[in-house]
Amino acid sequence: MDLDELLKVRARYDAEVREGAQSDSAQARVERVGRVVRHSASGLGWNAVLWSDLDEESADAEIAAQVAFFAGRGCPEFEWKLYDYDGPADLGERLRAAGFVPEPAETLMVGRADELARLPVEPPEGITLRVVTDAAGVDLMMEVHAGAFGTERPRIREHLLDQLRNEPENIAAVLAMAGDTPVSAARMEMRPGTAFAGLWGGGTVPQWRGRGIYRLLVAHRARIAAERGIPYLQVDASDDSRPILERLGFGVLGVTVPYMWTAAGGAA
Repeated sequence: MDLDELLKVRARYDAEVREGAQSDSAQARVERVGRVVRHSASGLGWNAVLWSDLDEESADAEIAAQVAFFAGRGCPEFEWKLYDYDGPADLGERLRAAGFVPEPAETLMVGRADELARLPVEPPEGITLRVVTDAAGVDLMMEVHAGAFGTERPRIREHLLDQLRNEPENIAAVLAMAGDTPVSAARMEMRPGTAFAGLWGGGTVPQWRGRGIYRLLVAHRARIAAERGIPYLQVDASDDSRPILERLGFGVLGVTVPYMWTAAGGAA
């Protein structure tokens, strides 16, 4: 995609996925309040500010209002998902001053689903794909995540189980299996009425990296998106994933940084 097309796609992404966000479960809600769009949920659900339209005069007050809202709900943490083209230019500094801590930056990337669906990809020797449809499959995905990323992710587990129970048509989850052993896992989330399907996960355990499994899982999900008429795949790419995705044809829309506020950190 050339620069003009990327800018048009980014504007559509902001309108549909950020400003026009949909809740990720029946127990969550999305609301536009003031000059932000936020996602709130109970229990292990995701709490975040997804979009904002701020300037130098409104930013600090809006940040304080969102901290007060989520703290008042008893949330142990919430995320302000900042994009490098969001205003004002010093919004990240203002978030840090309010007690937020930035996590590693990710690159917002997008690719055309129909092109990616035609990638000539074959499973590496010894690898088969298993579609995840139940709790047993989700538990195998969590096993992979722990091996690939070194962390437990109970919130993602609950989210996947909720999606498979209540909105199975909006999620496609898959495992790469070496015999009976899961070695990689990924999912794609699709929201009705949007032009973007989000690719998440894709982690592979260390001993199976570098064999084309990540590429295989991208192509698998692209075929599903293309069959459903979804034009774009979107990824928040790590530094490890970005070069692979660029080789596959993904373009860069921007950089996003999760700024995390925690109850303990905010109080401090």
